[in-house]
Amino acid sequence: MRLLRHLHKAPLRVLRLQRRKSMMRIRFSMIRLQCALSQEKAETKQMLRIYQQYVTGQVSKAELQQANAQLADVLRATGLGVFAILPFAPITIPLIVKLGRKLGIEVMPSAFAPKDKYLHPGKSSKALSGPATAKSVKKTES
Repeated sequence: MRLLRHLHKAPLRVLRLQRRKSMMRIRFSMIRLQCALSQEKAETKQMLRIYQQYVTGQVSKAELQQANAQLADVLRATGLGVFAILPFAPITIPLIVKLGRKLGIEVMPSAFAPKDKYLHPGKSSKALSGPATAKSVKKTES
Protein backbone atom coordinates (compact mmCIF):
# COMPACT_ATOMS: atom_id res chain seq x y z
CA MET A 1 0.00 0.00 0.00
CA ARG A 2 2.85 2.43 0.82
CA LEU A 3 4.49 1.69 -2.51
CA LEU A 4 1.26 2.40 -4.35
CA ARG A 5 0.85 5.71 -2.51
CA HIS A 6 4.49 6.67 -3.26
CA LEU A 7 4.12 5.88 -6.96
CA HIS A 8 0.94 7.87 -7.14
CA LYS A 9 2.30 10.96 -5.35
CA ALA A 10 5.74 11.00 -6.98
CA PRO A 11 4.64 12.27 -10.41
CA LEU A 12 2.59 15.03 -8.79
CA ARG A 13 5.56 16.05 -6.68
CA VAL A 14 7.81 16.11 -9.73
CA LEU A 15 5.31 18.26 -11.60
CA ARG A 16 5.06 20.69 -8.67
CA LEU A 17 8.84 20.96 -8.42
CA GLN A 18 9.21 21.53 -12.15
CA ARG A 19 6.56 24.23 -12.05
CA ARG A 20 8.24 25.92 -9.08
CA LYS A 21 11.60 25.76 -10.83
CA SER A 22 10.23 27.30 -14.02
CA MET A 23 8.50 30.06 -12.04
CA MET A 24 11.76 30.87 -10.24
CA ARG A 25 13.60 30.97 -13.57
CA ILE A 26 10.99 33.35 -14.99
CA ARG A 27 11.17 35.57 -11.89
CA PHE A 28 14.96 35.68 -12.07
CA SER A 29 14.83 36.57 -15.77
CA MET A 30 12.38 39.38 -15.09
CA ILE A 31 14.59 40.78 -12.34
CA ARG A 32 17.62 40.72 -14.68
CA LEU A 33 15.55 42.46 -17.36
CA GLN A 34 14.41 45.10 -14.89
CA CYS A 35 18.00 45.76 -13.79
CA ALA A 36 19.22 46.01 -17.38
CA LEU A 37 16.41 48.37 -18.36
CA SER A 38 17.00 50.61 -15.35
CA GLN A 39 20.71 50.74 -16.21
CA GLU A 40 19.91 51.70 -19.80
CA LYS A 41 17.49 54.37 -18.55
CA ALA A 42 20.12 55.93 -16.28
CA GLU A 43 22.77 55.84 -19.01
CA THR A 44 20.40 57.44 -21.51
CA LYS A 45 19.50 60.25 -19.09
CA GLN A 46 23.20 60.87 -18.55
CA MET A 47 23.74 60.89 -22.33
CA LEU A 48 21.05 63.54 -22.77
CA ARG A 49 22.58 65.69 -20.01
CA ILE A 50 25.98 65.45 -21.71
CA TYR A 51 24.50 66.48 -25.07
CA GLN A 52 22.76 69.44 -23.40
CA GLN A 53 26.08 70.51 -21.90
CA TYR A 54 27.76 70.03 -25.30
CA VAL A 55 25.47 72.65 -26.81
CA THR A 56 26.74 75.18 -24.27
CA GLY A 57 30.35 73.97 -24.70
CA GLN A 58 30.86 72.66 -21.17
CA VAL A 59 31.77 69.03 -21.90
CA SER A 60 35.06 67.17 -22.22
CA LYS A 61 35.99 64.83 -25.05
CA ALA A 62 35.85 61.79 -22.76
CA GLU A 63 32.29 62.61 -21.73
CA LEU A 64 31.31 63.15 -25.33
CA GLN A 65 32.76 59.76 -26.29
CA GLN A 66 30.78 58.17 -23.46
CA ALA A 67 27.59 59.83 -24.71
CA ASN A 68 28.28 58.69 -28.27
CA ALA A 69 28.77 55.10 -27.05
CA GLN A 70 25.42 55.27 -25.27
CA LEU A 71 23.79 56.63 -28.42
CA ALA A 72 25.14 53.58 -30.27
CA ASP A 73 23.54 51.39 -27.56
CA VAL A 74 20.20 53.14 -28.05
CA LEU A 75 20.42 52.59 -31.80
CA ARG A 76 21.22 48.90 -31.24
CA ALA A 77 18.15 48.53 -29.05
CA THR A 78 16.04 50.30 -31.65
CA GLY A 79 17.31 47.95 -34.35
CA LEU A 80 16.37 44.92 -32.28
CA GLY A 81 12.97 46.47 -31.61
CA VAL A 82 12.22 46.27 -35.32
CA PHE A 83 12.78 42.51 -35.23
CA ALA A 84 10.64 42.18 -32.11
CA ILE A 85 7.48 43.13 -34.00
CA LEU A 86 8.11 40.67 -36.83
CA PRO A 87 6.61 37.18 -36.75
CA PHE A 88 8.84 34.46 -35.29
CA ALA A 89 10.72 37.02 -33.13
CA PRO A 90 11.63 34.42 -30.47
CA ILE A 91 13.52 32.60 -33.20
CA THR A 92 14.95 35.46 -35.24
CA ILE A 93 16.37 37.63 -32.45
CA PRO A 94 18.57 34.89 -30.88
CA LEU A 95 19.77 33.94 -34.36
CA ILE A 96 20.70 37.54 -35.14
CA VAL A 97 22.54 37.90 -31.82
CA LYS A 98 24.43 34.63 -32.30
CA LEU A 99 25.35 35.48 -35.90
CA GLY A 100 26.52 38.94 -34.85
CA ARG A 101 28.76 37.53 -32.12
CA LYS A 102 30.17 34.99 -34.55
CA LEU A 103 31.09 37.83 -36.92
CA GLY A 104 32.50 39.94 -34.07
CA ILE A 105 29.64 42.44 -33.99
CA GLU A 106 27.79 43.07 -30.74
CA VAL A 107 24.10 43.46 -31.54
CA MET A 108 22.79 43.69 -27.99
CA PRO A 109 23.04 46.93 -25.98
CA SER A 110 25.76 46.95 -23.33
CA ALA A 111 23.31 46.48 -20.45
CA PHE A 112 22.01 43.23 -21.97
CA ALA A 113 25.32 41.81 -23.21
CA PRO A 114 27.18 39.28 -21.05
CA LYS A 115 29.90 41.02 -19.06
CA ASP A 116 32.63 38.36 -19.44
CA LYS A 117 32.20 37.84 -23.20
CA TYR A 118 31.27 41.33 -24.33
CA LEU A 119 32.65 41.51 -27.84
CA HIS A 120 34.94 38.62 -28.70
CA PRO A 121 34.05 35.38 -26.88
CA GLY A 122 36.99 33.41 -28.29
CA LYS A 123 39.76 35.85 -27.35
CA SER A 124 41.71 35.90 -24.13
CA SER A 125 41.47 38.64 -21.54
CA LYS A 126 44.83 40.08 -22.72
CA ALA A 127 43.39 40.72 -26.17
CA LEU A 128 40.44 42.57 -24.65
CA SER A 129 42.40 44.54 -22.08
CA GLY A 130 43.86 47.04 -24.56
CA PRO A 131 47.07 49.05 -24.57
CA ALA A 132 46.76 50.38 -21.01
CA THR A 133 47.47 46.99 -19.43
CA ALA A 134 50.20 46.25 -21.96
CA LYS A 135 52.05 49.34 -20.72
CA SER A 136 51.71 48.24 -17.11
CA VAL A 137 53.06 44.78 -17.99
CA LYS A 138 56.10 46.37 -19.68
CA LYS A 139 56.77 48.52 -16.62
CA THR A 140 56.69 45.54 -14.26
CA GLU A 141 59.04 43.50 -16.49
CA SER A 142 61.82 46.14 -16.47
